[in-house]
Amino acid sequence: MIKEVIIVEGKMDVAAVRRAVEADCIITDGFRLRSAAIKNIRAAYEKRGIIVLTDPDTVGERIRARITEMFPHAHHAFIPAEEATNAADGDVGVEQASPAAIRAALAQVHTPMERPVLLFSMRDMIAHGLTGASDAAARRARLGRRLGLGFANAKTFLRRLNTYGITREEFTAAAEEL
Repeated sequence: MIKEVIIVEGKMDVAAVRRAVEADCIITDGFRLRSAAIKNIRAAYEKRGIIVLTDPDTVGERIRARITEMFPHAHHAFIPAEEATNAADGDVGVEQASPAAIRAALAQVHTPMERPVLLFSMRDMIAHGLTGASDAAARRARLGRRLGLGFANAKTFLRRLNTYGITREEFTAAAEEL
């Protein structure tokens, strides 16, 4: 049983998480984040801790950002978009992910640092072909999978590198594997 409560967007996400691990979940009901959901998340945050596991899409990122504003010490898990996409209809979400993909994401949980260290810059992103190259998005996706940061545009990826305490050694080792 996972100690923290996992925050997901909907009922089907809860079902997917429970196929993968034994855990309690709270539903945000999308971007709405009603007062009852916030109250439940706050109680879980204060008593057990929370892991934010939102869909790897724009709305999921907005929900994640909103939860992070309210609960700055929340843990975060990211499922790579390609592992959370239904091949038949292109739907993207936690509910589309396999139990193995969910377990892998939960095995690489990150917690934002109180004061992010600006260890990485756009120079690093350019030097490793993570921005400004024709295959930059694919390279960020592969590196994000290795580091447990999920997929993001260059600016968000850089922020995640600096916010989640990725070390220069971790970054270099993962980038060299590309």
